[in-house]
Amino acid sequence: MSSGTSSGTSSGFPPSPLRAWWAQRPPAAGAAVMATGILSVALHMTGHEVLSRIALFLACAAWLTLAANFVYLLLVERPQWLTRAGTPGALTAVAATTVLGTRFSLHGWTTLAAALLALAALLWPVLLLLVVQHWGRRMPGTVFLACVATEGLAVLGATLSAVTSTPWLAHAALVPFWLGIVLYLIALFRFDLRQVARGSGDHWVAGGALAISALAGAKLLAAAGTGMYLWNYDDSAVLHDVTVFLLTLDLAWFVVLLVAEIVWPRVRYDVRRWSTAFPLGMTAAATLSVAAAIDVAWLDTPGRVLLWIAVVGWLAVAAGAVAQARAGLRSAGADASAVRSTAPR
Repeated sequence: MSSGTSSGTSSGFPPSPLRAWWAQRPPAAGAAVMATGILSVALHMTGHEVLSRIALFLACAAWLTLAANFVYLLLVERPQWLTRAGTPGALTAVAATTVLGTRFSLHGWTTLAAALLALAALLWPVLLLLVVQHWGRRMPGTVFLACVATEGLAVLGATLSAVTSTPWLAHAALVPFWLGIVLYLIALFRFDLRQVARGSGDHWVAGGALAISALAGAKLLAAAGTGMYLWNYDDSAVLHDVTVFLLTLDLAWFVVLLVAEIVWPRVRYDVRRWSTAFPLGMTAAATLSVAAAIDVAWLDTPGRVLLWIAVVGWLAVAAGAVAQARAGLRSAGADASAVRSTAPR
């Protein structure tokens, strides 16, 4: 991903260290927004409003930065945009947007949440088509981002439906909910199971995709509980059972992946570790939401425990990201100095 650097040097001016470093950020960096945004949601659900708003501020800042880079590449460096858009990590743009929209809707900013839903809905088919065309066999955990992005639309749509008492939004959200489950099954057959032992962090999305699917189911059940007539009892029972089943599978994946981290430790920081932090927070949010939606009080305690595990995981990944960013900026600065010293005067 050197086009940003080459464009700076072709005009005779070396790129700034920040620009050179940023040009190397992969599309999967959007997982940082997802991880921080869902942490804000879970903290809000448990009453930790100050921490939730701090996480929301960080998520918004990161989203705006990534959005600016997305637009810049689309308008100025179209070939690089197409290259990045064809990678599974590109779908983090959709997922991150829906997670932020969900947090805004819980805060009461429904107009902004609706705008983000519209934006995500516009991006989703374009990016999904580009990504699916490049699917292969034995793929890393990012293959499940097709499910995550799709279920993100269901989560935000169902949340807005409940907040605004808009039945058609809940009905519309059913489409990405069921489609996301289908995409998960397709992705599962393309997932390289060896990633559980060898993956650098994004293998956790295998569980995170189930978590956001369970969260979507919980949000749909919650919307039905607001007094709107959305579906009959049989349909509600099916949705209830599927949601519980999805959460059970997610928790099973959580245990498997956690044991794998102990047996095959991978302590070195990798940007894909944000794709570990996201499922941790999403599992906590899903557990808390399902507990409330199906009125099972004992699930609340595991959800709160999972939340603080997610907080610790987020802090560990953030510390690694800061350390790597500092090293990257120093390296980019040294390269820029070398270019200036060799440039003709």
